[in-house]
Amino acid sequence: MWSDELVRARLHVVTGKGGTGKTTVAAALAVALASGGGRTLLVEVEGRQGIAHLFDIPPLPYQERRIAVAPGGGEVRALAVDAEEALLDYFTMFYNLGFAARTLRRMGAIEFATTLAPGLRDVLLTGKVKEATTRAAKGVRTYDAVVLDAPPTGRVVRFLDVTRAMADLAKVGPIHNQSKGVVRLLHSADTAVHVVTLLEDMPVAETLDTVAELDLADLRPGAVLVNRARPSRLPAQSVTAAVNGQVHADRVRAGLLAAGLDLEPDVLDGLVAETVEHALRLDAEHHARARLADAGMPLIELPELTEPGGDGVDLGGIYELAEALRAQGVR
Repeated sequence: MWSDELVRARLHVVTGKGGTGKTTVAAALAVALASGGGRTLLVEVEGRQGIAHLFDIPPLPYQERRIAVAPGGGEVRALAVDAEEALLDYFTMFYNLGFAARTLRRMGAIEFATTLAPGLRDVLLTGKVKEATTRAAKGVRTYDAVVLDAPPTGRVVRFLDVTRAMADLAKVGPIHNQSKGVVRLLHSADTAVHVVTLLEDMPVAETLDTVAELDLADLRPGAVLVNRARPSRLPAQSVTAAVNGQVHADRVRAGLLAAGLDLEPDVLDGLVAETVEHALRLDAEHHARARLADAGMPLIELPELTEPGGDGVDLGGIYELAEALRAQGVR
């Protein structure tokens, strides 16, 4: 379940192996955190406009826009962070170079700078996330929580920790101070990094590797969010029997006949084969859960809402997932 420490977190970073539904889960988490009158900001940094696609809205500009109303009167706003626009913010906020920055953009100097120093792009992106997370007016935070749809597990630690290197490079000045502020936020109890996974070998292995990398980098793991969890249609003792090849067609036929169903032999054989396949999947998922439990993080499960090969989760599905998160303590 969602722990008290996670309730106190203000920045929720969501990562996961490609194909696990990372963006969908981040959107559902933003809605869940806004439920009951809260205000959340959902941020993306990869330039894919995944949030706009999920909520069926036009592509997001570099502005915070309201995209959803949460149950209980809360609201979700969204922002697609653009590195170039973020750099212009830096020039304007710290050096009063708004006009000069526009000139640099026309010359292509900004693209040149971020290409010359690839880590600079991630510094700009995380800097904007930090600004939104800590922003306040008259002592009141603008957002109760910020949810970051972060890069996938393969590069999320490098993305989150690149600012520490930049702070070491820039020893003094506004960029140094801003970088140190980002480092403090990302390495504090105000930030939690959640990992989205499926109950399959490769996503589970990558999840465990990522948790270990987060620990080494002194970044705080949050929860493991198991997406597309499917219910068991067999009692535990039947799973064990089926995995061990102990499914007897005659007993299945007798049970079906008692229920008024008389199946053809080939149909019955197919049913037995599906039972064994289902049991093997359940057994594999049981072992996957055990491996994830060893990570020592809260384990949150989200139901599968679409059929295999379907078009993905729609807006109603996001609210359904948000409700599932709330039922497991997310607030």
